[in-house]
Amino acid sequence: MSILRRKALPLLASILLLAGCSLPRGAALQSEVLSQQNRAEPDFQVVQVSRDTVAQLAEWPVTGWSGEYRWFARDRAPDSNLIQTGDRITMVVWESQENSLLNGIESKATDLPPMSVSSSGEVFVPYVGSVAIRGMGKEEARQKLQARIEEISPSAQVQLSVEPGRNNSVDVVSGVGAPGRYPLESRDTRILSVIAQAGGINEALRNPLVRLQRNGKGYDILADELLESPARNVRVRGGDQISVVEDDRSFNVLGAAGSQQVMYFEDEHMSAMQALSAMGGLQASRADPKGILVLRDYDAGALKPGMAGPDMRQVVFTFDLTTAGGLFAARQFQINPGDTLLATESPVAKARTILGLLGTVVGVSNSANDL
Repeated sequence: MSILRRKALPLLASILLLAGCSLPRGAALQSEVLSQQNRAEPDFQVVQVSRDTVAQLAEWPVTGWSGEYRWFARDRAPDSNLIQTGDRITMVVWESQENSLLNGIESKATDLPPMSVSSSGEVFVPYVGSVAIRGMGKEEARQKLQARIEEISPSAQVQLSVEPGRNNSVDVVSGVGAPGRYPLESRDTRILSVIAQAGGINEALRNPLVRLQRNGKGYDILADELLESPARNVRVRGGDQISVVEDDRSFNVLGAAGSQQVMYFEDEHMSAMQALSAMGGLQASRADPKGILVLRDYDAGALKPGMAGPDMRQVVFTFDLTTAGGLFAARQFQINPGDTLLATESPVAKARTILGLLGTVVGVSNSANDL
């Protein structure tokens, strides 16, 4: 039986090693992915990301997104000194002459009923007509109204007071508990106050993004950043439109990683190291820390010679996480929306699998020999 065993083992080992070449794996080897790079006309460019190159790579065109959310650099103080639609105007007209159109017989002052600035920016004054005062300061508006009243009463003097309007409103479109139109209590109303009044941000939204549209322009900020930074809680204006949507920027994760799926951005910017953490890290028994790849597509207009930009439209960035330089580079290299992050399989893992199967066969053979 021992002679049979000695003859069988080499044969079994040969069969097992041949079978090992086609053993199923969860990810490709780095050498397999990059094998076409050795051809005379490769289909893609390979770039090693290191501490020496990461700063230059940061200057390459951003793909899949404009690269930065636009929010207000600073919060302007409310234009309380300028008259706006919805403001309430109170006028007192003083006259010294008798038989005035505005004043009574025994009074030198006439309190006109409060007037609201119309949507066209005007107020109506008896015997004078409509007067446009929107966008003016209080004193400028007073002088204009007095000049118009002097046309019917040359000795008239006008006393004016302005109360900021409470009829301006904003539209909260989506992503909150109760979308709708909400009047502004004052010109100092902040965006978080309006969102709270609308029922708060929908908890079902993944990584919510607050979007404000004003005067034909759009502004975006991640909800977490808005909540954490008081300086970002800007004042809203009448006519603003607010919506809360999901941040749909994503990248793909494949290979010997903690998860294989579409991953969504958790922050405005994510480094390769943050992306590795978000996907659950690497599978220690399978992943090759020298073979972390980021696959990216560029537009034809982004191509530039040398390190000023990509040489080809398809680029594979490689990382070696076994060195300090590679680790620092992974912390600085930014993942772009649409990227594919691939953790390649370690060659050692494949060898271990084959040796493990070989050991199993040898164990079976020993058991048979004992019989």
